[in-house]
Amino acid sequence: MPARDDAGRVVGVQLESWSAAPGALTMGVEEEYLLLEADSGRIAPFGHEVADDAAALLGPRAQTEYQSYQVEGATEVCGSSAELRASITAMRRALAAAAERAGARLMAVAVPLADPAPPHRPTPNPRYRLLHDTYRELLEEQTQCGCHVHIGLDDPAAAVRVSNHLRLWLPSLLALTANSPIYRGRDTGYASWRAILWSRWPVVGPTPYLESPEHWTALRDAVIEGGAVPEERMLYWDIRPSTHVPTLEIRTCDVPLTVDESVLTALLVRAIATQALNGHDEAVAVPQELLRAAYWRAARDGLEGYGMDPATGRLMPATDLLARLLAWVTPALVRDGVADQVEAMVKAVRVEGNGAVRQRAALARRGRLEDVIDLIERHSAARETPGI
Repeated sequence: MPARDDAGRVVGVQLESWSAAPGALTMGVEEEYLLLEADSGRIAPFGHEVADDAAALLGPRAQTEYQSYQVEGATEVCGSSAELRASITAMRRALAAAAERAGARLMAVAVPLADPAPPHRPTPNPRYRLLHDTYRELLEEQTQCGCHVHIGLDDPAAAVRVSNHLRLWLPSLLALTANSPIYRGRDTGYASWRAILWSRWPVVGPTPYLESPEHWTALRDAVIEGGAVPEERMLYWDIRPSTHVPTLEIRTCDVPLTVDESVLTALLVRAIATQALNGHDEAVAVPQELLRAAYWRAARDGLEGYGMDPATGRLMPATDLLARLLAWVTPALVRDGVADQVEAMVKAVRVEGNGAVRQRAALARRGRLEDVIDLIERHSAARETPGI
């Protein structure tokens, strides 16, 4: 049965079908969205109505979020890129249609564009009340929308190996998906302002380099016992074993603007995991200090400027860092049969821009925030899904 809040509404994804043929890596994506009023463009607190309506098609994969003006969707468990694209497209269309019926617009954007968020109106759920009691004023600006990629992997030792390899590439994944340059009506100068807002929390950002599954357990227990997080589900490092399905969850990305960018991100994450499991090289134990600095640079520049190589601390074009990632995972992409598709999608992002680039271009044309909102809504509703 799906989890429900005190009012009986579905509030959490409860997937029981995470299984695949031995050795195969399944994929799933969770995306968080903002809701805006259709007429004014202001934040719309219709999360419950939208989730309940969309549940007619999506079941428990339509979810509420912490704020009442957010909603979340989860895909089905997918083995191929075609399945994943179809599931994301159906998810976005169902939520967008439910939002329209509620008098709102579904927005795949990582932070509020215009008005400051009103005083927080948390979903009536015991977990969210616990969050409020623990983090207090931090939650006043907790209106950020991310994309979480799940890889079907429940072996603790394998998860540690994959996590250690993934952490080197997290800044490039953040730069690729950056989709929050505009906040409260103005350009922040950052491609991902969400990443900056999120970095204030006590246990977020790059997962530490792990020596063993026991090392993970010890770190998890220490931060819980020390009061930094009240329970395991609120441990928000960017790579973690999921608490509700047998997967490894990667949480570093802004919610992407387009369906294709979400598919691309999941394919790259799966390829990193596959290469980590099948390759013979050991992961580079990048110090947390360098990795956090690389995060900041990726959040600032996105794909348009320079990124920091976490292994060396040197600056280089962000697109060169992405190309280095693609070169490393090419054997896995070939093995999965998606190398040409990923190459085409990366080329499209470099030519057309990611969400941050497109938002800024839309604003620059006439200086109207309404044009940015229209752009985001069009892609959020999956009305433009070329399907490379």
